[in-house]
Amino acid sequence: MTDLKDGERIDDLELNSLVIIQDPKRFCFGMDAVLLSSYAKAQPSERVLDLCTGNGIVALLLSAKTDAAHITGLELLPENVDLARRIIAMNGLGDRISIEEGDLMNAVERFGTGSFEVITCNPPYMKEGGGLTNEADAVTLARHEVGISLDDIVEQASQLLKTKGRVYFVHRPYRLSELLVAMHAHGLEPKRMRMVQPYSDRKPNLVLVEGAKGARPFLEVEPTLVVYREKDIYTD
Repeated sequence: MTDLKDGERIDDLELNSLVIIQDPKRFCFGMDAVLLSSYAKAQPSERVLDLCTGNGIVALLLSAKTDAAHITGLELLPENVDLARRIIAMNGLGDRISIEEGDLMNAVERFGTGSFEVITCNPPYMKEGGGLTNEADAVTLARHEVGISLDDIVEQASQLLKTKGRVYFVHRPYRLSELLVAMHAHGLEPKRMRMVQPYSDRKPNLVLVEGAKGARPFLEVEPTLVVYREKDIYTD
């Protein structure tokens, strides 16, 4: 069993016996990561890159939900890299998932142009300066675009993706137009989109988008996903 650091706990993901280490004082994963991992598709021959991987939750879930040949997580903060690597080792997935430390803006130099068939990304939702008050710690970088923009993220994803490869984003609806414009500008044609709302009487608070590199314009808007039937009870 992996040694835990102060404040850490082990949570059961209730999927293929997977577990994850989390620290409530830091940034814990949310519904957006779970939904992104279910929305993304990967075939047995395909290599996946998860950008802004954090503690590796999306990569971990993708290992159970897809038959991807290999999944790489890219993360900037050394403490998150250490945590993600401990989580992967604890689950015995070191041969299937690798966690790399590095800046997303240098990812093309690191991995090479067109190195992946599938890319997933749960990016920071807030623009730099949008309520940003504390230093660039794990929570801040998970929520705010510190030194990087949504357009930067989309551009890097496009360069890292093979032609006809697929990219999957989860984001906030209020930034949907910005995301779609950036995707189109960088050759990632939006192909599928699904709004997510917490309850049937609430407005959407998340949006899932699939894009394909070099594809023709045609966007399928899927039925809205409602997460909860009532408090703490999921819909089917």
